[in-house]
Amino acid sequence: MDFKVIRLPFFVKKPILALGSHTKNSLCFAKDDYALMSRIHSDLDNWQDFLDFQKDLNYLLKKRPQIFACDLHPGYRSTEVADELARNFSLKKIQHHQAHIASCMVDNRLKEKVIGVSFDGTGLGLDNHLWGAEFFVGNYYGFKRCAQLKYISLAGSEMAIKEPWRLTFSWLYDRYKDRIFKLKIDFIERLNKKKLLIIKKMLDNKFNSPLSSSMGRLFDAVGVLVLNRFFSEYEGQIPKDLEGLAKSFKEYSFNLKIYPFKIKKQDGLYIIDPTDIFLKIIKDIKDKEDKKKISFRFHLTVAKMVEKVCLKLKKDTSINKVVLSGGVFQNSVLSKLILDLLTKDNFDVFFHKEIPCFDAGISLGQVALANFS
Repeated sequence: MDFKVIRLPFFVKKPILALGSHTKNSLCFAKDDYALMSRIHSDLDNWQDFLDFQKDLNYLLKKRPQIFACDLHPGYRSTEVADELARNFSLKKIQHHQAHIASCMVDNRLKEKVIGVSFDGTGLGLDNHLWGAEFFVGNYYGFKRCAQLKYISLAGSEMAIKEPWRLTFSWLYDRYKDRIFKLKIDFIERLNKKKLLIIKKMLDNKFNSPLSSSMGRLFDAVGVLVLNRFFSEYEGQIPKDLEGLAKSFKEYSFNLKIYPFKIKKQDGLYIIDPTDIFLKIIKDIKDKEDKKKISFRFHLTVAKMVEKVCLKLKKDTSINKVVLSGGVFQNSVLSKLILDLLTKDNFDVFFHKEIPCFDAGISLGQVALANFS
């Protein structure tokens, strides 16, 4: 079997087996100062992927782990398996985005406290909402969530991934309420009025509309307007196409005017509110602005969000190291913009090296946090 050997920047107290996430799953066994990471199992709902997962799991179980670790999400098959396996052992459930940051810290052999920026699609948060754009401060002994993207409702839950126009509607409805139907914009006029009224009712009644702070879902919502595409064939399709537009924009510059957003502090947490971005993008589309430019400006705006929050957290904590993890950082345009901005501000910036930034790295982060908890 093909397992990747990783040297750890710490010593493992008792052998740990982490079962990872649900999609892009990997398993990780750790003992002494090394870890073994399995191949990637794309989707545990897929029969063949789950069989491969079971084969790798059975191999690692022979190494006699004494502690098991898994994701918080009760609906993940990896979590269900962990619940079964750990009946006579210690089981530690690790928050998804904290595991992302810990995996990148291991990848860079970091031990000290860092500012962690975790951007992805979704993962269950400690408050039972869906997280996905989180800023943490801490290390393997624990992370404190210090900032997030503003929560927005996912009308229809997972249907909002396949039909991302629901996300765009949620952001605009959050601002305009019933006045949204009077907006003379192509986005509203193209959609079926009866369907919009159903979505409005779902949002009003909070029916099957979980709250999410996901950066991946923000990219989806913006992409609907810019690409004029209301449906997605697979998760990440629209953000990838948005990135392609931004890449083809030839004027890479920090001097380009960004879209407006707000950062406010609420109950000790910085909240990033991107609502005004949608209003300005709608205006740019009406004014027939180049879509490559719109996309690049959006990427630059998100990078500026990261910069501004990191500067606030640096002022609050004096921490200068920034660790970035999560599937959104597969976006090369966004990653480069953030790197350039933070480097200019004299931050030490760390991306993944050998371990994937997406969910395949989660199990390694679970091992690290389980070891110190």
